[in-house]
Amino acid sequence: MLYLTSRMVVAPALRAVFRPTVEGAHHVPRSGAVILASNHLSFVDSVVIPTVAPRQVHFLAKASYFTGSGPKGAAMRMWMTSMGMIPVERDDKKAASNSLEIALGVLRRGGAFGIYPEGTRSRDGRLYRGRTGVAHLALETGAPVVPVGLSGTQEIQPVGSNRPKVAHATIRFGEPLRLAERYAGVPAGKARRQVTDEIMAAIHDLTGQELAGVYNEHPPAS
Repeated sequence: MLYLTSRMVVAPALRAVFRPTVEGAHHVPRSGAVILASNHLSFVDSVVIPTVAPRQVHFLAKASYFTGSGPKGAAMRMWMTSMGMIPVERDDKKAASNSLEIALGVLRRGGAFGIYPEGTRSRDGRLYRGRTGVAHLALETGAPVVPVGLSGTQEIQPVGSNRPKVAHATIRFGEPLRLAERYAGVPAGKARRQVTDEIMAAIHDLTGQELAGVYNEHPPAS
């Protein structure tokens, strides 16, 4: 019910305000398991993609977004739930494996799961190397991967800013990559690396970002 309300009321309102350019939405399968693998420029990426995608897309979100108190906490909880966000404890030592298990659960139920292979937001606009979790999901479930290229979302909410502003964004959905069969029989480690690199190349084709050539690291805690 929350998702339907968000889809019918909130999503059109957001599209009316930000007027995003959306290309290739027809590439997203309307049913069945699918992975949406995107570059990552801003906190609002996880709002923008579900707002313009033709079906519900689940992303992982910090558990703290779901635990606030009072009216503000309740509103945040309702908002995150309506957008298909799934709470996860990111500071837990098992956070990475727990996140993959949650994602596998979504895909095995025939859902759409959104992931940022770079791992964290790009603070300089470059496209960083992908981590192999996305390949693990694709190879384990056989789900197709739809590459997603975002541009302009860093202007809606720049890294370090708590308040969004009106700015134009472009969201491009690429053709689905069906990878599991092509990599059948390839040693697991090699397959995960090659699949990840293929996905990142498809994302790069959509964004044209400068390639960083290294992994993106979380900024040190202040």
